[in-house]
Amino acid sequence: MLTIRREEPDDAEAVARVHVHGWQAGYAGFMPDEVLGRLNVVAWAQRRRDVGTADPEHPFITLLGEMDGAVVGFTTFGPYRRNQERDDLDPTVGEVVALYVEPAHWGDGTAAALLDAAQCGLTERGWADYRAWVLADNLRARRFCERAGLSPDGERSTYQVPLAGGGPPVGLVELRYAGRLDG
Repeated sequence: MLTIRREEPDDAEAVARVHVHGWQAGYAGFMPDEVLGRLNVVAWAQRRRDVGTADPEHPFITLLGEMDGAVVGFTTFGPYRRNQERDDLDPTVGEVVALYVEPAHWGDGTAAALLDAAQCGLTERGWADYRAWVLADNLRARRFCERAGLSPDGERSTYQVPLAGGGPPVGLVELRYAGRLDG
């Protein structure tokens, strides 16, 4: 049975593991293999600690999905990031910043439960509208968003993926999805 709880400081490595596995499986085929191959759970966990994602005063909340004591997914939500900048927040709109699930749990309802929990959290914080950015080539995630009532609103961005060796970054198109929380 899935339980959902708020992230705590000791969860950084478990969350990072889900994040890395989600990228490696979910972005295979359109994210450069070189990028996916160098993802490092320890480094990503340290980045979470440095950013303070588990701090109760952090503007974003991360909820974890657990089964049998193991973290199998997470979602992060909060105020909308203008231009996807964490330091330029729009307090009038919410955003689901991340939602990742261990590939072994894709399709088992974990992602839907986490999104539902994020939507409840956004509503509790007073938002009626929310957004999420999704890589255009991530058809699985796009279908998930559309089934959840989100739809592309016409905004696009390019996510610059740095390559090793100082080569030019690879630009991946992102689409912004929007939805209402009261309907």
